[in-house]
Amino acid sequence: MITVTRISAGEAIGSLIAIVFGLVFVFVNSGGLAAPWPLVVRIAGAVVAAVLLVLLLRRGKPEGGAGTTFFDRNRFWVIVAAEVVALFAGLYVINGVLGHGEVGVAWIAVVVGVHFVAMGWAFRLGRFRTLGWTQTALGVAGFALRASGAGAAVIGLVSGVLSGVALFAAALYTLRR
Repeated sequence: MITVTRISAGEAIGSLIAIVFGLVFVFVNSGGLAAPWPLVVRIAGAVVAAVLLVLLLRRGKPEGGAGTTFFDRNRFWVIVAAEVVALFAGLYVINGVLGHGEVGVAWIAVVVGVHFVAMGWAFRLGRFRTLGWTQTALGVAGFALRASGAGAAVIGLVSGVLSGVALFAAALYTLRR
């Protein structure tokens, strides 16, 4: 008989969020690739998301609690509010003022990455810091690619699709611990 270790409610919610947003990053940012790659990448993303959801469901009903004894709702909402402001303000400048919508996904990856670094610091979760620095690096790579002349498809692949892969990896790490 296989014993399934339950995860905390916070880990279950976090894993579900990572799976959903990982899939969003993959679906939205693979569209600029040459055919048949958008379809291939999206099917692969859907399969990975489905496998992760099965793993999540196999973990059983989550145990109570937020997943860490360090959880503080005020810190959480301050970080989320800062993320929302940074996302929309930055996208306004990138799209509306500068007219460089192709790096919008790079900005999103940077902001989401910094959000995870802050969450990792606030709640003493090294895996969030690792995810955060990874996504931040993928976002910065998108800006560097644009500066070197790369097009939107390459930026979307690096800053977008790979950010989705990073979120999938974070969920898998949590679910396989």
